[in-house]
Amino acid sequence: MLESNSGAPADAMDGAARIALLESELEVLRRRDAERTAELAARERRIRLLEEALRILQADRYGASREKLHVAPGQTELFNEAETIAELNEALGAEVPLKATPQRTEKSSTGVKAGRKAIAAHLHRVPVVHDLPESQQQCACGSRLVEIGSEISEQLDYVPPKIQVLQHVRKKYACPGCDQCVKTAPLPAQILPKTNAAPGLLAHLVTSKYVDALPLYRQEAIFARYGVSLPRATQAAWIIGLAERVQPLINLMDERLRGSGYIRIDETPVQVINSEKPATAEHWMWVRVAGPPRQRIILFDYDPSRGHEVAARLLEGAHGIIQSDGHHAYDQVAEKYGLIHCGCIAHARRKFFEAIKALPKQIRNQPTAAHEAVRRIDELYKIERDIGTLADIERAAVRKEKAAPLLESLHAWASSLVHDTLPSGKLGEALVYLRNQWPKLIRYVEDGKVAIDTNLAENAIRPFALGRRNWLFADTVSGARASAHIYSLVQTARANELEPYAYLRRLCAELPAAQTVEQIEALLPWNIKT
Repeated sequence: MLESNSGAPADAMDGAARIALLESELEVLRRRDAERTAELAARERRIRLLEEALRILQADRYGASREKLHVAPGQTELFNEAETIAELNEALGAEVPLKATPQRTEKSSTGVKAGRKAIAAHLHRVPVVHDLPESQQQCACGSRLVEIGSEISEQLDYVPPKIQVLQHVRKKYACPGCDQCVKTAPLPAQILPKTNAAPGLLAHLVTSKYVDALPLYRQEAIFARYGVSLPRATQAAWIIGLAERVQPLINLMDERLRGSGYIRIDETPVQVINSEKPATAEHWMWVRVAGPPRQRIILFDYDPSRGHEVAARLLEGAHGIIQSDGHHAYDQVAEKYGLIHCGCIAHARRKFFEAIKALPKQIRNQPTAAHEAVRRIDELYKIERDIGTLADIERAAVRKEKAAPLLESLHAWASSLVHDTLPSGKLGEALVYLRNQWPKLIRYVEDGKVAIDTNLAENAIRPFALGRRNWLFADTVSGARASAHIYSLVQTARANELEPYAYLRRLCAELPAAQTVEQIEALLPWNIKT
């Protein structure tokens, strides 16, 4: 009796223990399952992000560089699937027209037939006369043919450049009476004394490297074909020397830029081999743009840092408005100097366009939130195209009337999506950028002289970026600084509609004789009369 009575509770206790043990093991398995599920979800997110990055790299390498939404073949508009449109409208909570508007104005047909264009009228013509032989100037009737006109067809020809040597012949005079007075005609002031570089050669070297993106070693090979030895080290020394001689011009341009009241600023990486930083480290070329058309100033500045102290140095003494891509260094500088900091709508648009490029190819032309963001921003650019010729006051009034409501709608729409979008994805990054930069992005509406974006600064950087692909790096810090000065002159000349070679040749010829500030100012690009 005692054993049976005591055995039942023992069995019950053993069962309860086993149940507790099983429940504990089950809980462990559940936790492991949750961990594995979370790990798989994290891996899926990482795979998706890597796939996005791969698609962006492929699009950057092989796709069109223009940030424009394309219509798929056979479609009358980009979004043509009724079911997909309905789903997007439901997700957005509003019915919106889903047709992408290109950022830039499409070229309209001029009615001119396609074909070979006429050869430029300013080019020198060399007549090459073709005549009938005497035997064919006789008619079958026996009469001699009479010339009644001619037919002219034209071909483009190329004559290799002529390299010449300028011999400066300085006449000497002596007194026949005392044989002690000897006078020699002085040599005109030279841009690079004690060198054999004439203004035309210097202008050609600079134009070839900084306009045509032709590295110095290639120019060395080209000169060698004409029997001229011009080592790249010599060319580099001449360019550095020229950059030092044009410093007064750079100073005047910098002074005028700081006092303009509106500066657009940007920066781009450059590699400098011999410096205090490692050879693989990034250095920076900064660019500032100011001034109205035909009085445009474009200044490049080299610095190994991208920090706010560089921005502070470049903007010291400035007043009014600066416009950037949102780099945090400019926020500190704007606060320090009391500047109004405006943002760049084009950068916001670009991030949404990158989100489109990150989509799988088969769904890239289907409607998504990124497409809708680009469409909404393109509506703002359409307004800018329509008001491009208006005065600043009129432009601001139209922006407040038409652009302000679109911006308010864009902000509300983006805010409704940001909490439901993965922040580490391309769409999430675009939404976060838009919201973080919003106060600066909408400031252009208030001032008609402020552009909607910093494209002018980016366009100024583009020739430098093109050259960087060819020459890859600067050898020394002094070379990088010299390049900044030369790019400043060349790009400012081009912005003021001057032909770079002609301007540089004139500058190299006349600058050595300029002694006063007025004489130097006369050589600034916007003061040159063509």
